[in-house]
Amino acid sequence: MATLALALPRRTEDRLLADIVENGHAVVARPSTVDDILDLLGEATPDVVIVGAARSTLSAELIAACDGGGIRLIALAATDADRRHAAALGLHEVLDASAGWPEIERLISGGVVIPLRIGDRAAAAGPARAGSVIAVWGPAGAPGRTTLAINIAAEIAAAGHTVVLADIDTYSGSVAPSLGMLDEAPGFAAACRLAGSDSLTRTELERVAQRYDSPSGAFWVLTGIGRPSRWPELSSERVTRTIDALRRWVDYVVLDTGFSLESDEEISSDLFAPRRNAATLTGLRECDHVVACGLADPVGMARFLRAWVDLADVITTDRVSVVMNRVRSSAVGLDPRGQVIQALRRFGGIETAVLVPQDQQGADAAILTGRSLRDAAPKSPARARIRRFVRAELLPVPDQAPSRRRARAWWRRAVTAG
Repeated sequence: MATLALALPRRTEDRLLADIVENGHAVVARPSTVDDILDLLGEATPDVVIVGAARSTLSAELIAACDGGGIRLIALAATDADRRHAAALGLHEVLDASAGWPEIERLISGGVVIPLRIGDRAAAAGPARAGSVIAVWGPAGAPGRTTLAINIAAEIAAAGHTVVLADIDTYSGSVAPSLGMLDEAPGFAAACRLAGSDSLTRTELERVAQRYDSPSGAFWVLTGIGRPSRWPELSSERVTRTIDALRRWVDYVVLDTGFSLESDEEISSDLFAPRRNAATLTGLRECDHVVACGLADPVGMARFLRAWVDLADVITTDRVSVVMNRVRSSAVGLDPRGQVIQALRRFGGIETAVLVPQDQQGADAAILTGRSLRDAAPKSPARARIRRFVRAELLPVPDQAPSRRRARAWWRRAVTAG
């Protein structure tokens, strides 16, 4: 049984009341406006608040108050304007106003009744599985972070692992448009809100995430914030808890991070204020492996080498792989591979790097179709190099089975010797 607070149009409320009682729930209040609901939450703590998705009963303040109190918030949208309003606020728990009670009951069960949360294994049999987290980072100037993150996720999924690709860039999240997905209700921000109220379950993750379907290997996607102004939703604590939940959901988590490594505390007098770069810095510190990428041209190399110093101040570079994108002779002259390697070694002390060749035709095909290089241009030389990198450095090396041919040769030698 759950305790409910209802702020719905009279007709909708009358239609649902009989089902609410029949399913054993109790209605503790029936406020009519956002202010009434906020006043209620200051006095009581219902398990679930069900409201209309109109501006009069749904606001960002209400969502924040429910998150803070661990209260499930469900909105019923009667018009397209209501749906757009809920999507703009980042609320995923939205149903049509004509929805039957079984649909609402499933949302209530998904957040209130299920006791086992990701990260809470007290009731689970056996040890918890911890997935690996890979953060893809690069400096300002579009060095190919999102493209690289998408194709790393695709290649890991093609190898038979479960994968989630999370867009945690607080400046210009690009995973959703790159894969042709809707990003009106950002999945990663929704996961952070649920993590903040300790209700981020496996069921919730599967609901807020979108699925990239591919015959060679599908993976989950948590889209980024659609508007940069929403960055306060991605606090360090919420991002940490969300990453911890993702570790227990899939084998591999790929984070598409932002570019800035500035520590906002140095320029703020309020040490407890939200930090715009908190998501990126937290992702880099919480991950197991960092893929640092840059553009293989004079401007891109200069940006990368300057930012490389800042990255070394944030994390130890012994768990960092360097990838240089769009390697081509037209930008750096003869022997582009040698030129890039020499510059990295001389000015950054970087001894090894993965060099991804320029493939404009393959990249255009991928962005046009909203697919990974593996699906849009499987013979792409860029895709081939990313695949080799993933297999060699990011995936565990499988144990080599002893060769049957060698075993027979040893047997013959033993017989001969006897």
